[in-house]
Amino acid sequence: MQKLTGKVVIVTGASRGIGKGIAQLFAAEGAKVVCAARTVHDGDHFLEGSLLSTVEEIRQAGGEALPVQCDVADEESCDHLIQETKQAYGPVDVLINNAAVTYFVPIKDLPIKKWKRAFDVNVLGPFMLCQKVLPDMIAKQSGAIVNITSRAAIGPGRGPYPDTEQTGTMYGATKAAVERFTQGLAQEVYPYGISVTCLAPGVGVATPGTVYFKLASSLDDPRREPMEMMTRAVLLLSTEPLDKVTGRVTYSQAILKEFGWIEQGKGYGIDLQGSGYSLL
Repeated sequence: MQKLTGKVVIVTGASRGIGKGIAQLFAAEGAKVVCAARTVHDGDHFLEGSLLSTVEEIRQAGGEALPVQCDVADEESCDHLIQETKQAYGPVDVLINNAAVTYFVPIKDLPIKKWKRAFDVNVLGPFMLCQKVLPDMIAKQSGAIVNITSRAAIGPGRGPYPDTEQTGTMYGATKAAVERFTQGLAQEVYPYGISVTCLAPGVGVATPGTVYFKLASSLDDPRREPMEMMTRAVLLLSTEPLDKVTGRVTYSQAILKEFGWIEQGKGYGIDLQGSGYSLL
């Protein structure tokens, strides 16, 4: 039985990578998925993927999806996304804040405008979209928000440190902010039956972005986590009862194992044979 039949879902950053995977899985689970991103057409971005290609693949598979161009750092663009969603499908039931940017530059060399841009996309964007979907969720006394985070949110701890250049400080700072925002918002909206959670991959997922930045050798890199693991963990957090999930800042492998979704032949079990990924 489909877990999201008739539910209205927004997925940001849905033109490629994890966002595209989430949109495809949620559509397969019966949701009406609004795919949001800045890249509308193939070739508009140096990375492979676009809104139109994501939506076309969903529709070819029998799902329902709508593309809406959106820059989550811009309030008018966020307003447009919510308006288009409500006009097409109605109030939002599930919001997945996945869109993010990063710049692999050490702090001493990082332009201030790039620091601001990263916080606008990675932190301000989720805040604005959460705020804009909450009135309808509060009115219905239900809803789910999942914010995508990263292991980068946890710092390196005390020194001494290896003599290598590190470039993830800015991205980690934005994700640490998202994690604190998630837990605070979860507490605020708990009385209204709305779950708010935060999820990171257990290990990196191979996507066009991670391949481009040489964080994965290819889309089939056996050292990376299977895309299914991340997308099904987002589905779990979006559909499990409020008191079992809200306020969690967790990892895909951990939450899937806890709820039994990772065991082969059990519910939404994932067959990891041949993936090169170890559960231990």
